[in-house]
Amino acid sequence: MSNESFRFSHHIRVRWSEVDAQGIVFNPHYLTFADIGITEYYRAIGMSYPDAFDVSVADLYAKKTQIEYHAAARYDEVLELFVRVSRLGRSSFDFHIEVMSTEKSIATVQMTYVHANLEKQESVPLTQEFRSACITFEKVPPE
Repeated sequence: MSNESFRFSHHIRVRWSEVDAQGIVFNPHYLTFADIGITEYYRAIGMSYPDAFDVSVADLYAKKTQIEYHAAARYDEVLELFVRVSRLGRSSFDFHIEVMSTEKSIATVQMTYVHANLEKQESVPLTQEFRSACITFEKVPPE
């Protein structure tokens, strides 16, 4: 998938605390990068988390994450996080995140979130407001 299919991106700079003894970004930090990108995506679609979600009744839970590493990112490198919702199910959805530097693809992150009732810990349908915001915002409609 090319970056032209992403409407949203967010820049971050690699901090010293994010590199390991080899001088490259330590693997777990890519989850933090994904979280930053997702948080900014929510803002971009007008659904700022947690304010736009009724988290007193149901919240979003990470269910699955897959990271494929393509190249190393290093201290002080500027990364661009391309973020999109690639799938909208009844109660779950997927984020597709491409981590890029100016020169290369760094990593691909796929994350699945489930909308679930807090008390019963059972999945509940995504709100129509969230579904509409994603569909309206995206260049490529989610599956």
